[in-house]
Amino acid sequence: MLRSLILTMTFLSLAAPLGLVAAEPPVQQLKDFAFAGQSAQAKQLFEETRPPEVLDAEWLAAMSWVGRAGVFGKDWELAWDYAGATLKAAEELLGSESLGADPDAPLAIAVGAAVETLGKFYVAKNDPGQAITFLREKAGKYAGTGVETRINKNLLLLDLEGQPMPPVDYEDLLGGRGISADALSGNVTVFFFWAHWCSDCRAQKPVLANLERRYESRGFRVVAPTRLYGYIERGRDVSPDEERAHIESQHVKGKPLLGKVPVPLSADNFVNFGVSTTPTLVLVDREGTVRLYHPGEMTESELAERIEALL
Repeated sequence: MLRSLILTMTFLSLAAPLGLVAAEPPVQQLKDFAFAGQSAQAKQLFEETRPPEVLDAEWLAAMSWVGRAGVFGKDWELAWDYAGATLKAAEELLGSESLGADPDAPLAIAVGAAVETLGKFYVAKNDPGQAITFLREKAGKYAGTGVETRINKNLLLLDLEGQPMPPVDYEDLLGGRGISADALSGNVTVFFFWAHWCSDCRAQKPVLANLERRYESRGFRVVAPTRLYGYIERGRDVSPDEERAHIESQHVKGKPLLGKVPVPLSADNFVNFGVSTTPTLVLVDREGTVRLYHPGEMTESELAERIEALL
């Protein structure tokens, strides 16, 4: 498999463009093909427009969408080829330099997407053990960079359920409602990782508020970790103190759900729990074992079924 990957990546790195060279990579078109699962079209578009010289960070980020198109289209060999080639070229371009902390930098997008795709490839080939080994190696390599959270998400999707709930940082709490791991012992708890700018999080809040009211007397709790992002409404940059005050006044105090439950404020929680998707929901049973790790929204009926089984 390794020899095949090296040969494939060599071929891809030397391939000549089939058509006119685009000044900028056609990222949006590649995204559209990827989300539609049209892997052959994504590959064709990329190869027709790629420049003949060594690809820069923007083109590698674009190339990562071809690998992702393979995932959506279940064209696993194409996913392997393009994700592997993207990662190899990105790491060569990076050299001995640090990847940096910005998850939206083109090189971070390329590396993060390629690692995610290769992890999914191993799972699709019924080798989750290899996926975990690979993701752990990359998590260590890119610790402290902009892709650490994304890699952790993919790792936790494979190996968090059934494990003890990892520690949560409760040192800084919004709204003045204290909590500790010991206080949650013996309860069924949903950890609702959310962001103040997130529309999907706003849609999830009333669902959790209803569940909290329905099951509170039976030992159900909600904890709502969040973090600072450096901006507030309309992307306006603000200081940490300003953002904290905004979150507390506009999203926590007096609000139906967040005004009642503990709201830990910590970027480390988001990194450690791989929260590159908001909301992310983690359901923990009375013994402190994780029973669900779910990036994205869930309906009230979906969550109620899972909670009822643990109560």
